[in-house]
Amino acid sequence: MSTPSPTRRDFLALSGTSLLGLAGCDGPAAPAFTPKTSLGIAGPQFTLNGKPAFLLGCSYYAALGAPDSTWKSDLDELQRLGFNWIRMWATWASFDNDISAVHPKTGKARQPYLDRLKALLTDCDARGMAVDVSLSRGNSVTGPAKLQKHEAHGEAVRTLVSELKDWKNWYLDLSNERNLTDKRFCSYDELEALARISRSIDPDRLLTASFAGDFSPDDLQAYSQQVKVDFLSPHRPRGANSPAETEARTKEWRAATLKLGKELPVMHQEPFRRGYGFSPEVNDFLTDLHGAVRAGAGGWCFHQGDVRKAPDGRPRRSFDLRDGPLFSQLDEVEKQAITQMATTVKTAQGTP
Repeated sequence: MSTPSPTRRDFLALSGTSLLGLAGCDGPAAPAFTPKTSLGIAGPQFTLNGKPAFLLGCSYYAALGAPDSTWKSDLDELQRLGFNWIRMWATWASFDNDISAVHPKTGKARQPYLDRLKALLTDCDARGMAVDVSLSRGNSVTGPAKLQKHEAHGEAVRTLVSELKDWKNWYLDLSNERNLTDKRFCSYDELEALARISRSIDPDRLLTASFAGDFSPDDLQAYSQQVKVDFLSPHRPRGANSPAETEARTKEWRAATLKLGKELPVMHQEPFRRGYGFSPEVNDFLTDLHGAVRAGAGGWCFHQGDVRKAPDGRPRRSFDLRDGPLFSQLDEVEKQAITQMATTVKTAQGTP
């Protein structure tokens, strides 16, 4: 006899009671320190320490496996170039290197990587930088599937939000590309339950759940009214026409959420990248970024990763920082593009 699928009521019950009892209420105390950087939202825009800020970011997925010297080198260079945000994963296990900060089967703390995550947040806090902490159920590219049971996924949320509560410069992506119908899939009912867990611990923690493709009206309604995310994080289609479409799509989504009752910031969290399908040139990166800023997006990320067709995936860029600092792994197109991104933001904003 087959087992009935969990209902929405089951998910909400787990988020409200059972999951809260999976681990002790009193976890290890966070390091005593006074945060210097606070990430927030004001209307359709992000803020840093209360001031409006466009988040210009960079994928830095395998951060927890990088030595301190790599962190310093890359973060120094990102700051010099005008970047104020990085995206890393709390469930990363590519290239036989599991650096996840939570256990893939239980969602409980996994050391030494949870402490590495705290160190990264502290470093970025001192620099005035925001951090995206992403969870993913995974696929073959990012290591074996993980957090496949809702209970484990809920415990991962609980672990991160509890352990990292003292830091104010990060937000949580509840489930990366949650709409893809493979092992990454996470339903809206599950997302609603995960969000309830986070808000029961830290009501002010910003939450999102990244989406692969362009949103439909039904998706926008579910994100806005059921899950109640704080902002949208689309991963737009990766085709040659994509850069020219970003401005219109961003305006469309902002207007749609406003009609639903609350305009949500749009964070272009994972655009196209080189080494995977359509291979953008310098102008493609800058056109996409320019369109996002002109349309009033809250942020945009310089995305890069492994070369999918290469036998060893190299250069792996932010997907494997054991190979050296990110900036030592970028190709010439990426190096040219990244040096112009902060200027592109200012030009699109009409600021000197």
